Parts: sequence; C-alpha cells; structure tokens
Amino acid sequence: MPITLLEAKKNVQDALQMGVIDEFRKSNFILDNITFDDAVSPTGGGATLTYAYTRLLTQPNADFREINTEYTPQEVTKQRHSVDLKVFGGSFEIDRIIAGMGGIVSEVTIQMQQKVKAAQALFNNTVINGDSAVNAKAFDGLEKALTGSSTEYTPGAVIDLSSAAAIDANYKVFLDELDEFLMGLDGRPSFIAGNIKLIAKIRACARRAGAYTETKDGFGRQITSYDGIPLIDLGAKPGTNDPVVAITTGETSLYAVRLGLDGFHGVSMAGHPPAKTWMPNFKDAGAVKKGEVEMVAAVALKATKAAGVFRKIKVS
Repeated sequence: MPITLLEAKKNVQDALQMGVIDEFRKSNFILDNITFDDAVSPTGGGATLTYAYTRLLTQPNADFREINTEYTPQEVTKQRHSVDLKVFGGSFEIDRIIAGMGGIVSEVTIQMQQKVKAAQALFNNTVINGDSAVNAKAFDGLEKALTGSSTEYTPGAVIDLSSAAAIDANYKVFLDELDEFLMGLDGRPSFIAGNIKLIAKIRACARRAGAYTETKDGFGRQITSYDGIPLIDLGAKPGTNDPVVAITTGETSLYAVRLGLDGFHGVSMAGHPPAKTWMPNFKDAGAVKKGEVEMVAAVALKATKAAGVFRKIKVS
C-alpha cells in the first residue's frame, strides 16, 4: 500500500522512531509530501531491491472520424525502466559519560538531529543530481531523467534576474516563460524547486505581479507560493554549503514536479518504514556506543511530463 511518512509514522509504536520520522518530515518539503510505493520485496537472499515500471513518453490522442471510415491508430509511447532501492544514512558514536552529562539538549539528541539533517540533504541532492552511472550506490535523479526530454525548457536567451533593476525589467518576460514551461507539464505541479537565490528571485517576480502568497503547513513552516504552487529551496549538499542546484557562471535552473503514483514518487521496501533509527544502547557494557540513521529508498518518474526543468536563469 502506498504510504507517506505521515502514514508510516502511524504504523510505528516506538515513540523515538515517531520523533525521528517527524524530524525527516518537518524540515523537508519533499519528504513530507512525497508518496512511497512500498512495493519492493527482497529477492535472491536480500541482494536485489529492484522496482520496475513503465514510463510514459508521449500523450494519448483522440480525433473525429467520418461515417464508414476508421480512426487512425495511435498508441502512447512508453519505455520500460527499473530502479534499485539504495541504502543511505549515517552513524555517530558517543561515550557513555558524555551522553550522561545532560544539559539543555542531550548530546544524543543533537547528534541524531544532525544525522537526520544530513540524510535529508543527501536525499534532496540525489533526487536532483543522482546518477547511478557515476555513483553505483546512488539512485538516479531528475537531472538525468529530464536532460534531452520534452520538458527540458530552454528559453531563446538568458533571462536576467540578477538584480532588483534586472527583475524590474524582466519579471514579466520571466513569468510568461515560466507559465509556458508549466503548461508543458501534464498537470499542475506540486512544487517549484531550486536553490535559495533562485527562489528569492521568483518571490520577487511574483510580488511584482501580485501572484505571491504565504501559508503555513502542519509544522508551522512558512510556505511561499507562486500562483498557489509552493516554492521550495532544495538547500545545500550534505557536508557542504554548495547548493543542490548549482549556479554556473551566474546561471541556474528550476525544477517543477507533480507528485503522485502516476507522476513522480518514492519507492520503499514492503512492510518497512522508509526511515529508521538505532539509538545508542548504554545499558550494555562498553564505553562508546553507536547510533544510526538510515533510509532505504529510491524515486521513480512514471511520466516524463510529470516533471520539467527550466534552464538559463541568471541569478548573480
């Protein structure tokens, strides 16, 4: 049965595990909203965690016909894909003396929260930049799937949003191009994502056009939107300050994604929550104990038109 992390939390009895699932959700829009198809069962003694699916490449067609004539046959173009679930996360070690010192926030809590933060960052980075041909331990991301596709949108010239004056001059052109790009998808996207500089520029354009709104989610986070579509900063790569969506010679890209089991979704193991933790066990002998955070997941793009990338936006 497909689940979100919120649904996964309901099936967990351990209060600590519930708290960690909330940590994954409350600081990450994608993890809070994406649906995981928990359909993968280990085979071959646990060595294979493969999810196979069909990706639609074109749209269906319909037409009129005259009496005593036949319709012109047309079939959607599709392509068989598979993705292997990948295991990622991290561990930390704490001496039992340090763990027992207490304080405003315990060392165990700090280390666990920071390890969850790193796993979130790795997930976001892989959703965009993952390439199993470069790193066999990672799953493939949107950049690999969308490059060269029908929803890779490249304007005729670079759109300059690098300063307030440039935004004043170009925001109408940018929003017109953005709307044209979004209309090329197969439905209203669930979010528009990019780096923090780009999101700030889109907010500025939306304010000038009166298409800017703010709401709060269930965790009290402020969600800003363009025309009702959430604007999401994908943050930095794990262990660095480099943005997930790179800025090269001042230019960057934005991604629009429609979440859904017929669009873009996560994949996880059957009967297991996507995220798990192992807390240090200080009851047993041994001075230094280990804690771990781990996810077993991948992503699948069921239809190429469920996601797109918009190139050549100048932000600096």
